[in-house]
Amino acid sequence: MPTISQNEVAVFAERFEEPTAQEVLEWAAHKFGSKVALASSFGAEDVVLIDMLARLGGRVKVFTIDTGRLHQETYSLMDAICEKYDIPIEVYFPTESVEEMVNKHGSNLFYKSVELRTLCCHIRKVEPLKRALSALDAWITGLRREQVVTRASTKKVEIDYANGGITKINPLTDWTSQQVWAHIRENNVPYNALFDQGYTSIGCVPCTRPTKPGEDPRAGRWWWEKGTKECGLHWKFEV
Repeated sequence: MPTISQNEVAVFAERFEEPTAQEVLEWAAHKFGSKVALASSFGAEDVVLIDMLARLGGRVKVFTIDTGRLHQETYSLMDAICEKYDIPIEVYFPTESVEEMVNKHGSNLFYKSVELRTLCCHIRKVEPLKRALSALDAWITGLRREQVVTRASTKKVEIDYANGGITKINPLTDWTSQQVWAHIRENNVPYNALFDQGYTSIGCVPCTRPTKPGEDPRAGRWWWEKGTKECGLHWKFEV
């Protein structure tokens, strides 16, 4: 059952179009207490949210999913964030089903077909996420509407039916990329060094490359595929 009703979500979604991201986070901390957490992949949006959450005195937990194929720069950033903000980060890993998948389809299965790529994302990302969310009533994300067409209608407060009807909170939906980076620079927030190497969206090592000038910010994710590309964390796949 949803932790807040669909009518309540509609009211909150409309109410929070004007308030700042910091105000939305403060509401989430008050509303859900220990039952809300930020899901961080340590992208630019996520480090902005961690910086904002630090101002709430550590009242909101942070967790991340380690797929086993992350960049070293991502691990270095995790250490820098922990050191700067003195916050614990709970890490979730894929289960032993990774072994079965790799033994059956190979280590680079994601290049073979969209179906195998989404299977890999499901096992390495979606299943750990479900375990992380199982004890929560709400989760916070860094989704922004301008990131990709599938996120254009994202509300600041939604019901996440794909994860048991818990509340999904997206404080930065109306932010631009320029606002994100202005916050990082003005507040000296640690960020992933790969952004200085031309990356605009960072995932696993074999599935991410730098983007070229003029390309969509997510063009470097699963670049060998055409059309809409999501890993399943925010887009429901059948696998």
